[in-house]
Amino acid sequence: MRAARVALPTTVEEAVEALTEAPGAQLLAGGTDFCVEVNFGLRRPPAVVALRRVQELRRYEVTPASVVIGAGTTYADMGGTELSAVLPALAAAARTVGSPQIRNSGTLGGNIATASPAGDTLPLLAALDARVTLRGPAGERTLPLGEIVTGVKTTSIAPDEVVVEVVVERRTGPQQFLKVGTRNAMVIAIASAAVVVDLEAHEVRVGLGSVAPVPVRATEAEMHIGDAIDWRATGGPRASAAALARFGELVGQAASPITDHRSTAEYRRHAVQVIARRALERCVVRAA
Repeated sequence: MRAARVALPTTVEEAVEALTEAPGAQLLAGGTDFCVEVNFGLRRPPAVVALRRVQELRRYEVTPASVVIGAGTTYADMGGTELSAVLPALAAAARTVGSPQIRNSGTLGGNIATASPAGDTLPLLAALDARVTLRGPAGERTLPLGEIVTGVKTTSIAPDEVVVEVVVERRTGPQQFLKVGTRNAMVIAIASAAVVVDLEAHEVRVGLGSVAPVPVRATEAEMHIGDAIDWRATGGPRASAAALARFGELVGQAASPITDHRSTAEYRRHAVQVIARRALERCVVRAA
């Protein structure tokens, strides 16, 4: 069997050129999913374009209005840099991913391009209406996450495009990420939820993972709890027990889970409404 050719670009333009010259080539960032598939004989690409030397993909920028995260940013970077202060839910999600070796290799762009329903960064990106920039031979295009991840491990990314960066608006307020699995980390999520409380806009944003083919927003739950919270209460935003319980129920209704070898659909629906409610309870004051 002929070994795959390996290209080692140092810029995004070189990476795009390599993809154009080798149809069917596989982009390799951290390789945390791809290498497993190769080891099991599931993938045999004719060529590999390795992105580790493309330093511009590892950059991130925090401004008063937004956060720009390069696609090559690793889970370790997301969990232990300035990003953890401005996007604490992203940091929390990144810290639950795999082992230290995986967190030092796996990347944000890889999580998006793999498009697994259990991708740990995706619920928060969905909650924050993340926009993803791609670059190909025709130039750049920027799309909402929902137009990038189109199904279970399927995306709208063209074979000759590279994920360059992700942009989210900054939100002022607490954030939480929780997931359910057989243990706290080094596990694929059975259900996950990211909750963002925006103190300026007086709104709650909720992204769910592992409970639908793609990351989903629990919009009815968001609208309900946004109206139910007393945003001007002494000591911080306050919500009643009944409002929090209803919030959880609406989150469960937003899910469309399946039964597989890791969980039943019924358990996933119950789990996601519980963890979403708990995440919100950590962000607001629960009224007596």
